[in-house]
Amino acid sequence: MQIKIIIRLRAMEYNDIDMLYNWENDRSLWHLSGTLKPFSRYVLEQYILNSHLDIFEQKQLRLMIDVEKENCSAVTVGCIDIFDFDPANLRAGIGLYIADNQRGKGIASEALKEVIVYAKNTLHLHQLYCSIITDNEGSIRVFEKAGFVKTGERLQWIRKDTNWANEYFYQLIFT
Repeated sequence: MQIKIIIRLRAMEYNDIDMLYNWENDRSLWHLSGTLKPFSRYVLEQYILNSHLDIFEQKQLRLMIDVEKENCSAVTVGCIDIFDFDPANLRAGIGLYIADNQRGKGIASEALKEVIVYAKNTLHLHQLYCSIITDNEGSIRVFEKAGFVKTGERLQWIRKDTNWANEYFYQLIFT
């Protein structure tokens, strides 16, 4: 019997600073986000303080992913981003991060489902898209399960150290 995961997406709060500082400064992930230098605490604090601004102004939205525990408390295990929000063409990119020790539990799938509903019903988007390195089987499964379709491949698109990785482009077009 599989246990139902209960997640909650929420706005960033000031007490998320330590977690974000660790995640954003994890050099092993920089190749995925195009990060070239560490984030200071000050920059991340400003990011959190400005996170209340409207997605139409910022063109992005980060939501923290909390998993409810049996004792009704919650633990933050990741975040999901809507970025490159384009209200003229009714599309946006999606990025997803789940902490290493929380992967494989269905959390990413549940968070993605909620963001898809939000994008379609609240933002009235026509499509969402994402890019996934071709060897990231976990992310590929999550996005394909949610209905995203692979529409292209970029060859030698991401440089990690001295190696090159290909990247798939996925789209979910709402009908």
